[in-house]
Amino acid sequence: MAHPIYRNAAGKRLPSVTTILSRFKESGALMAWANKEGLEGRPLRGPDSTADKAAEAGTLAHAMVESTIKGTPHPIESDYRPEIWGKAQSAYSAYREWASQTKLQPCESEVSLVCECHQLGGTLDTILVQGKLSLGDIKTSGGIYGEFLCQLAAYKHLWEVNHPERPITGGCHILRFSKEGGSFAHHFWPDLSKAWEAFELMRKLYDLDKEIKAMV
Repeated sequence: MAHPIYRNAAGKRLPSVTTILSRFKESGALMAWANKEGLEGRPLRGPDSTADKAAEAGTLAHAMVESTIKGTPHPIESDYRPEIWGKAQSAYSAYREWASQTKLQPCESEVSLVCECHQLGGTLDTILVQGKLSLGDIKTSGGIYGEFLCQLAAYKHLWEVNHPERPITGGCHILRFSKEGGSFAHHFWPDLSKAWEAFELMRKLYDLDKEIKAMV
């Protein structure tokens, strides 16, 4: 899928929330994992790699949820190996049970927005509603990381600067599908003000970093 291109009112291309975060992403855990896989003789890429096998079930579960939210065709079982389909279906069933219990309903999905005040863009996974508006993001990952909270805080800002009459008052959710088999977990934060403060600093540093690199 092609990444959206964000432009301001003057037509200038803007960095995305994820582009800004990736500039300062910590890679220590990734390097440690790559070293471990290499020492144990496993390939880092391809059908036999640990990463690809683990991500496949999580990615499929992610796709199942997205198709439900968007009302698009569901993935087809015959396109996947039985063990991958089984793990993904188990995670998807857990998500459906969570959605049934919380009664949170998606009212918007894949919302692309631009912020003129901070000169950036981003695409929100979903807006959830149960009396109050909440922000939801779907992740396929081995855990929850600080950058996820900064991303959610930035998306919350993007929504509210474009929809001041409909603020996010119900908090922020991450729906996470594990890379280690596609299991489902729900995480919730009522307040991400510190994460937004951190993202604002990264936004400023992103521009300063580009200026400094242009000097050398």
